[in-house]
Amino acid sequence: MSIQAHLAELEKRHKALEQQINEAQMHPSFDNLKIAELKRRKLQVKDEIARLRQDASVH
Repeated sequence: MSIQAHLAELEKRHKALEQQINEAQMHPSFDNLKIAELKRRKLQVKDEIARLRQDASVH
């Protein structure tokens, strides 16, 4: 898989996680721990995107 394809997949995953978080926050009965987990996963994806972009710009 090329770096560009991997970045595109990560960006789609990041956007999907953002939508899940927004939907979860609209429901007061949703578990706050689950929201925290979604946010943690979203941050991991964001960090991976930043790392790949930095690696791509170096090479």
